[in-house]
Amino acid sequence: MNDMSWSALRTDRTLAFRTNQLSGSAQRLLVLLHGVGGNETNLAPFAETMPADTRVVLVRAPLTLGAGQHAWFQVSFGPQGPRPDLTAAESSRQQLVRFIAELQAEYAASPARTVVAGFSQGGIMSASLGLTRPGLVAGFGVLAGRILPELEPQLAKPAALAGIRAFIGHGRDDTKLPVAWAHRSDAWLTSLGVPHETRLYPGDHGIPQAMQMDFASWLVGLAR
Repeated sequence: MNDMSWSALRTDRTLAFRTNQLSGSAQRLLVLLHGVGGNETNLAPFAETMPADTRVVLVRAPLTLGAGQHAWFQVSFGPQGPRPDLTAAESSRQQLVRFIAELQAEYAASPARTVVAGFSQGGIMSASLGLTRPGLVAGFGVLAGRILPELEPQLAKPAALAGIRAFIGHGRDDTKLPVAWAHRSDAWLTSLGVPHETRLYPGDHGIPQAMQMDFASWLVGLAR
């Protein structure tokens, strides 16, 4: 595990964020997105398991739910499953597109060296960005999340999607987003021709150590 130190919260870009302090040059840019009701610091322990030559950016979602609680969009749950606020989700996706472009300019990071990943709702946003703007990142990670079915009209062309990579990690006993969502994501990415890995783990809604290790290995293998 790396002993990372983090910057103060920066608010001079489209989205607020913190970034790690690197002792050498960065080989890649990893943008991490937290889940609903959390904040950017939630994924700091996960970030510390990533390769030491990685520039990690912890992003704060734009909607404020309460003190230290943020979200990418509101979501309600009913008999038919989760019902997202699609207008807010689209606004957050557009902000994320602008934000990643800003980071790439500031840190001289090419799309081929940029990855976006997130936990739960952050994973939803990662997939939403990767599948609609595949030229902006080399890959995306969905950690205990899902892919919005409503995203279909905005998907990039198959030729563009063939150039991006994805990682799906999910708990077999997830009680918040059942593992069926991971199976659906796997099937959809296969039908879209998106090269990807899908890994299932024991446990509930979280990021277990084995998932962290598998994601780190996948991340290093993205270099191209």
